[in-house]
Amino acid sequence: WIKKMAEELVRRLNKKVLVLNQSYEPLMVINAKRAIVLVIKEKVEMLEKYKESIRSVSSSFDLPSVIKLNSYIHIRYKDIILSRRNILKRDNHRCQYCDKPKKPLTIDHVIPKNKGGRDMWENLVAACVRCNTKKGDSLLKNIEMKLQKKPRKPSKIFHLQSYVNKNQDNWKRYLFMEG
Repeated sequence: WIKKMAEELVRRLNKKVLVLNQSYEPLMVINAKRAIVLVIKEKVEMLEKYKESIRSVSSSFDLPSVIKLNSYIHIRYKDIILSRRNILKRDNHRCQYCDKPKKPLTIDHVIPKNKGGRDMWENLVAACVRCNTKKGDSLLKNIEMKLQKKPRKPSKIFHLQSYVNKNQDNWKRYLFMEG
């Protein structure tokens, strides 16, 4: 029983919390434990909360879902790293040729390396093995295949949007996902 309670507490404290700047600009995602500390220290305002709470012997704390900093901070964003994991995330784990979520997925160079293609966001896409093999070293204009969407470097907002799941529906209005 105690082990189950401890596991549930850890699960709650590790829930994702969206952090907004004082201007409501989305900044980052942190865990609920860190967010609760910021709320207690009055460094942030809780805008949205989960249904669950955290209880101690003498207190109960709402579990934050979205918090806003009380003072504005300037952040220089680091570029999102070009990696297999981030390409798959950007492409929603779907083949960019047939649009199917087939496994396993590979990474394909839209313009093959032997034709001058480089390792960059705009030239790399997720592809199922079948489509990647079918395309081979060809250029798309020379074969009967096309991309579902043009590959682009993801924005910071896109990266934060990827955290949204059914438990974070209340994040959508802060991440420009409603409408």
